[in-house]
Amino acid sequence: MRIDPGPEPTVDLAHGQTLRLGSVTFEVRHTPGHTPGHCLFYCVQANVLFSGDLIFQGGVGRTDLPGSDWEALVESIRKQVYTLPDETRILSGHGEESTVGEEKCKNPFVRA
Repeated sequence: MRIDPGPEPTVDLAHGQTLRLGSVTFEVRHTPGHTPGHCLFYCVQANVLFSGDLIFQGGVGRTDLPGSDWEALVESIRKQVYTLPDETRILSGHGEESTVGEEKCKNPFVRA
């Protein structure tokens, strides 16, 4: 299967980097697995995590694409998602919102 890699990034993101949007700040968390350069955006002020396609309500991102890696995905979830407060809202790339605590207890793909 051939997949267009898309355009080259115009901004480099680094793990732990802080991004500001108005008065709101986001922490960049590097989370390879679904894709090699995947990142999450965590906003402490709003207690919300924008997870992209790493983790969904009751699911996880695909790892059958070029550059994806199941073990890296699981490690990213355990270290960068499950270490956040349980009440942190997860807004993913698909589906309904969830919370860190809900996924730690109910996600059948990655147990805490």
